[in-house]
Amino acid sequence: MSTDTNLPPHLAMSNASRAMLAKCRKLVPPMLEKFHKGQLGRVAVIGGSADYTGAPYFSAMASARLGCDLSYVFCEPSAAPTIKSYSPNLMVSPILRSTTSLGANKEPSDKELAQPIIDMLPRLHVLVIGPGLGRDEVTQRQVKAVVQAARNYDPPVPMVLDADALWLIQTDPDLIKGYPECILTPNVVEFGRLAKACGLEDLDHDPTTNCQKLAEILGGVCIIQKGPVDYISQGKDTTISDFKGGLKRAGGQGDTLTGSLGTFLGWRACYHEGLWDVGEEPMSRPETLLVAAFAGSAITRECSRRAFAKKARALQASDLTEEVHESYLSLIGEPEYKVDKSNAHIYVPISREQSDSVARDFKSPDLLPYSEGIQTFGYSLK
Repeated sequence: MSTDTNLPPHLAMSNASRAMLAKCRKLVPPMLEKFHKGQLGRVAVIGGSADYTGAPYFSAMASARLGCDLSYVFCEPSAAPTIKSYSPNLMVSPILRSTTSLGANKEPSDKELAQPIIDMLPRLHVLVIGPGLGRDEVTQRQVKAVVQAARNYDPPVPMVLDADALWLIQTDPDLIKGYPECILTPNVVEFGRLAKACGLEDLDHDPTTNCQKLAEILGGVCIIQKGPVDYISQGKDTTISDFKGGLKRAGGQGDTLTGSLGTFLGWRACYHEGLWDVGEEPMSRPETLLVAAFAGSAITRECSRRAFAKKARALQASDLTEEVHESYLSLIGEPEYKVDKSNAHIYVPISREQSDSVARDFKSPDLLPYSEGIQTFGYSLK
């Protein structure tokens, strides 16, 4: 495997990974004056219960810190005040139901349970389902109805499923089978349970093969099998995210992954809508699904590495949240795009690690910073 060594040790990567990151950059929308609030990503996290309030917060904040315009949390009523107190940047709605919140003698249908969330679908690009969800029977019924509605919505709503949403899928794989707008994020144990539920019991010693087989059985759903390296497949193509991460296995780190995936799926939707000029040979939907999954994995692993370098044993999930923006810049950087065609300003994306050397090598009045006043990195060639 060929590796680029002209980078800091933690960013030395295979040519395959470098090529995937270049594709990731193509999914990132340019920041243009013509865009309005909400166009560049509206992501809702469904989760948050009496016992679990941190997970939906970490997921929604990762989504926001990465760059989605609007970040929602749909949680159980008992969790809403707590989650709201964590940050004023999130829009928190107590529309997730549970046995406790329904009260006695109330037996609404599944559709009635799901309707408050279904009514929000026109406002959303992506659903992230699972962080802090719990396994309450009423909650699981509601989520099942929401998944069915999101699949049948026009256009279908992309989804990320994690944690107890994966438990729901293990009990009923047909719920997402054949839905190529979905990413699942199982760990090794969850992967094994899901594979068994889908009839894939004779697992190969090669995790890459297993991941692709299961994704194929599920009809094009994308799977990120988390572990020392992340195996990613949508049944057609398979890739590996092997960026160095941290060594502390604190709970909640997977929530940074789901939030990051939510934002990239939102940007993917904008990409396929043609919100900006994506070039003469746009990527296909199966390809962009794989690319979005790779981007979320790479950024999360870099967040973990950075947070561990600073906090070591003391690392907590909240430390990853603080690293999302810098991790994005170091791995992907801002995309190429033209802001003013009359002046022919072409923007070349570079990372923080490259910025100093570029400034040294190109001391020219025609090479200008394109984002003075904000923390992004790139230069404009007049």
